[in-house]
Amino acid sequence: MLKNKILLTGGTGYIGSHTCVELLENDYNVVVYDNLSNSSIASLKRVEKITGKKVSFIQGDIRDEDSLTEALDGCDAVIHFAGLKAVGESVEKPLEYYDNNVNGTLCLLRTMKKNNIKTLVFSSSATVYGDPQYLPLDEAHPLSTTNPYGATKLMIEEILRDLYKSDDSWKIAILRYFNPVGSHKSGLIGEDPNGIPNNLMPFIAQTAIGKREYLSVFGDDYDTPDGTGVRDYIHVVDLASAHLKALEFLKQTCCEAINIGTGNGYSVLEMVKAYENASNSKVPYKIMPRRAGDIALCYAKPTKAKELLEWEAKYTIEDMCKDTFNWQSKNPNGYKNDTNTK
Repeated sequence: MLKNKILLTGGTGYIGSHTCVELLENDYNVVVYDNLSNSSIASLKRVEKITGKKVSFIQGDIRDEDSLTEALDGCDAVIHFAGLKAVGESVEKPLEYYDNNVNGTLCLLRTMKKNNIKTLVFSSSATVYGDPQYLPLDEAHPLSTTNPYGATKLMIEEILRDLYKSDDSWKIAILRYFNPVGSHKSGLIGEDPNGIPNNLMPFIAQTAIGKREYLSVFGDDYDTPDGTGVRDYIHVVDLASAHLKALEFLKQTCCEAINIGTGNGYSVLEMVKAYENASNSKVPYKIMPRRAGDIALCYAKPTKAKELLEWEAKYTIEDMCKDTFNWQSKNPNGYKNDTNTK
């Protein structure tokens, strides 16, 4: 018997498609809503291949309330992934980011309220912690941002907290992601960035297969074991499973912010070495000057996720690299050569 019907905004993207697999494999009824501005419908065809189940898809913009109303018909909850997510681009195009991310979420919340759907899992980010004042980062850490992308996530969090204060019948989980990497073990779905990647792992993977001449490592003079920046990397399948745990947790009314990370920090050079071992290939790199706004260390304290969601990360750095290599070697151009997009 199918469980509740869940709407995934931005469900054809990297994290959305992996969450879609987890939901379908746990007998949820899934509707994906996406404008395909930074993703491919091919990901859903592959989700169907992995799970052997059909996915309902509606192409639409998060700011189109009429289209959202149609998508929400019969749904019990929403997992909200839709949003622009490139830090550098957000600095260049702040108005587009505020319009798409903040205004888009307001449109979604209005439409949910009209349709009396009040269960929401929101895709937030560790960027809301700004420059860490202490480590590991727990949910009580002061909130601040260093770029418009992070500012949109923090604004949406504040909107959700105010919404809950005004009407405590809402059930809201705010998941603060650390650094998602890896792919589904099948190699059928994975991270497929448009143009220049925003994250480290696609750069490493593309360099390893020769698509890029070398990896640029920005700064080797940080106060870290090897001088390169340290981050908390989490396998995307672990991250996807946290959303299912959040849905199960939201049987009660609340508005909770929860870190989703491993609690372990790895440096850029440690990730390079782990990828070389997993792929049996070399990743040439060059040390470049530090980038403005980059921080030395960032990793989570994931205790709250374990206590509230009964969730913790299972996959290792070796798993993350092995699965990224599997995806990249099978799909050197991502979904771009996939003809099965009808």
